[in-house]
Amino acid sequence: MSFLYEYELGKAADVLVRELLKLKEGETFIITADTKSDKRVVDATARAAFSAGAKPMVIWTCTPPGTGAMTDDWLPSKALRGALLQADAWVEFNSMYLYYSETYHIVMKQNKNMRFLCLPGMHVDVFVRLFAQVDHQALAAFLIKVTEMTKKAKKVRLTTLMGEDVEFENHPEWPIGCDTGYAEVPGTYQMAGQIGWSPNFDTVNGVIVFDGSLVPQIGIVSQPVKVYVENGTITKFEGGKEAKEWENFMRSFNHPQMLRVSHVCYGFHPGAKLTGQIGEDERIWGCTQWGFGAVASDMVPPDGIPAPSHTDGVTLNTSVWLDGQQITDNGRLVDPELIELAKKLGMK
Repeated sequence: MSFLYEYELGKAADVLVRELLKLKEGETFIITADTKSDKRVVDATARAAFSAGAKPMVIWTCTPPGTGAMTDDWLPSKALRGALLQADAWVEFNSMYLYYSETYHIVMKQNKNMRFLCLPGMHVDVFVRLFAQVDHQALAAFLIKVTEMTKKAKKVRLTTLMGEDVEFENHPEWPIGCDTGYAEVPGTYQMAGQIGWSPNFDTVNGVIVFDGSLVPQIGIVSQPVKVYVENGTITKFEGGKEAKEWENFMRSFNHPQMLRVSHVCYGFHPGAKLTGQIGEDERIWGCTQWGFGAVASDMVPPDGIPAPSHTDGVTLNTSVWLDGQQITDNGRLVDPELIELAKKLGMK
């Protein structure tokens, strides 16, 4: 058994369980994982939950061929739902995540007490870096400020030196999720370091360039993948072998929603690196990320938008304009107030 970060692993699990989830004595806590999940992370989290007085239950399954709705027929979904409907908190470490699946939607709609935290494919080194080695309170303050600025904006523009130039309008009625990592009340949560929302889909126009990763289908890209988007739909793919492979995957479903924008996100976590693990990649400081396919109900309430699957692409070093006011330049902050908040995290 590996000894990598053995002591630090315990701290990361304690931060997750005690500070972020705030598990209470007697609460039923379920961890789901598949055969590609990191057993050391799963076991450390279960130990921390038991130590906090909760009642941990770990559910292992095989690894499905894809994420979201692709997991529903592959897994013993009715049994999963039966357990999850009785839980107070749920963390998924599945490499092929249940988020966006029918199982997720049913559980979150029927179990009004559920605190769900999505941490797909979490490995020991990532877990330690993103949970044990960051000031979550300082990070939350920074993320909340960026979220407030974004909510006030009607129009957003994103560009990069790699050729990205895309614009869109925010939807006035849809929420902008601020992932501080804190999951104290019922709802859907993601790991700290990301701000995500669904834009007004039909207003998304321009060119998006993925030079980080395409997950879960490709991982880290060897050369940029460029897509042209008109009124929220991909109309053209450009790039090398990976661009064609990704296009073939998207078109294989023969479903129009798979070519539609699902969400857009900023990444701001001081410890995140490009690893091909989407939970980390989409939080690299100064990156942006686009999702395609299924739309979650927490982004487009009350029911989201179904699709056969979901995929995410990461764009590094992004420049961001909110109603013409620039807040980042090639991934570096230019807004004075944000610069001051970022200093507490050792970033700029």
